[in-house]
Amino acid sequence: MIDRHRRGSFIMIEWRQANPRVLESWYEKSGVRGSPRRVVSTDDDILKDFFPRHLVTHLAHPAVAETDEVIKRYLLAQHLYQWLNFTKAFEVGVVCRATKLIAEQDCGIEVPSRVRMDAYKILVDESYHALYSVDAVEQIQTRSGIEALPYDFQPFLDNLDRIGADHPRHRRLVQLVQVFVFETLITGLLVDIPKDPNVVSLVRQIARDHAIDEGRHHVYFADFFGRLWGQLEPGDRQVVAALLPDLIIRSLQPATRSASSALREIGFSPAAARSIIAESYDQESVTAGIRSAAERTIGILEDYGVLDQPGAREGFAESGLLDF
Repeated sequence: MIDRHRRGSFIMIEWRQANPRVLESWYEKSGVRGSPRRVVSTDDDILKDFFPRHLVTHLAHPAVAETDEVIKRYLLAQHLYQWLNFTKAFEVGVVCRATKLIAEQDCGIEVPSRVRMDAYKILVDESYHALYSVDAVEQIQTRSGIEALPYDFQPFLDNLDRIGADHPRHRRLVQLVQVFVFETLITGLLVDIPKDPNVVSLVRQIARDHAIDEGRHHVYFADFFGRLWGQLEPGDRQVVAALLPDLIIRSLQPATRSASSALREIGFSPAAARSIIAESYDQESVTAGIRSAAERTIGILEDYGVLDQPGAREGFAESGLLDF
């Protein structure tokens, strides 16, 4: 069944069991079909924060906290731009890459026609998420006068795709598992941003729109993984179980490269920027955040028996994702 509960002003959809049909009402309920273009509506609105301050960890570092408000506003803007540019690149480069395999029946397993049709709907959703992310960057740059620093998605993608490099024949399988992991992770961003009245309305609105769509995608990919897992050979299951901890961790590493660039841009030396990043994103805190965001994903894996594979539970524990 599907359990719906309210968080803030929107409904989150939780996966409970396979065989969901949450995309049957896509033509009526998807953001791309029913939501208007989100815009920066007033001059006063653009003066609000660009991102919730508590979600920009390095903003609380003493060396940053003592800077003036103009500097903090610049860092908030760059954090927003990084998030939007990452969203655009990830949706197109990773999510659509794997979802296209399902839609075109090239995923290596048998899936019903409904599952393939729903994959096409998700391709439309994700392309729309990419579009309004780029649109938001353009609007906010124009209205705020703060230009976005260059963003390079390739290092993240290369790092993600190195997982499974020792198993070249599993490349397609790894891409499918990538999208399952990322589409079922629950981070604080899409939950917290819409609830913060101090944030620019455009940002809150697109985060809310994105969260509603992603709630349905969460259910779809939890179901798809069950179909995938159920049709894998024992050896392939062992490979997937072994790769999952690293895949989860790499998917959720904080964007320290972009944060460091922004700090250097406002005058911190490279050494000072490295120090601020290291002290703001210590390993213990990062691991705790990853573990929290991955809780539901790991619950799905537990339900499907993935953690019962030889050595799987130990691998998750050694990565800090589970207790021994």
